[in-house]
Amino acid sequence: MVKMRKTWLFLLLLFGVASVPSQAQQRDFLESSEVLLSGGGMNYLGDLNNQSALTIPRLAGGIGLRYRFDNRWAFRAEVNYGSVACEKDYIELRNLSFKSNIFELAALAEFNFAPYGPGATEKKWTPYIFGGLAMFHFNPKASYPIAEGGVQWAELQPLHTEGQGSSLYPDRRPYALTQLCFPFGVGVKFRLGKTFSFSAEYGFRMTWTDYLDDVSKTYVGSEVLLSNAEDGALASMLADRSGEVVEGYVNAPGIKRGDDSLDDWYAYFHIMLGINLETMFGWMRSKRCRK
Repeated sequence: MVKMRKTWLFLLLLFGVASVPSQAQQRDFLESSEVLLSGGGMNYLGDLNNQSALTIPRLAGGIGLRYRFDNRWAFRAEVNYGSVACEKDYIELRNLSFKSNIFELAALAEFNFAPYGPGATEKKWTPYIFGGLAMFHFNPKASYPIAEGGVQWAELQPLHTEGQGSSLYPDRRPYALTQLCFPFGVGVKFRLGKTFSFSAEYGFRMTWTDYLDDVSKTYVGSEVLLSNAEDGALASMLADRSGEVVEGYVNAPGIKRGDDSLDDWYAYFHIMLGINLETMFGWMRSKRCRK
């Protein structure tokens, strides 16, 4: 049912983009476009933080291009880079943690609640909503202590910490590190003359994976991991870290490790500075016209 609801959200989004007025093709591209420079932070929502959006964000930023179809609709393409993490498990005994860099390519449609643009009857600011489709790459890692008080980081996906790829768990396949997500959210934008704009927005990324944090289903036990992972000993140590809290404690196979009824999400809050392309490259058109 969850995947069906996500499919319907995509269909509604595509219908909305398809209904954008045809005047979009008639507008001057440079006049109606702007380069976007953004900076802000990313949050993680998943099994290790009890689905809370109030975790401390980690730095993120990006670059993009916004094209204004008319005073209500705009299209935005952007590249974003940031990171998410959970350093302290909200379940103390489980004691899991991770961090992951995220690289994102997104195509978004914006709808302005007020007529927005450079015209005399248009507003200088407006709240807006946005939605679209994005592809993102992630790679969860966890740290563990080494000799002389040092720390080493290990990539978790190749360790198959929940028995992915094992014949004993045929329903658990290794998860892909590049996947699709559905970005949506709200924002407010301001026009600062003809050259600049300023936007601030908060958006969620609804993903199709429960392994953003490498945690989803149940413990499988060290015997499975020792025979299934590239480094079985390391996989066994990072899959079950309760023994670091209570010496000798081991979770038996089948005990719940995560909540596979909910996929992981991440959120992105950022501010954007827009620079009009007419200001940046309009001189090139004027030069061609003089020839």
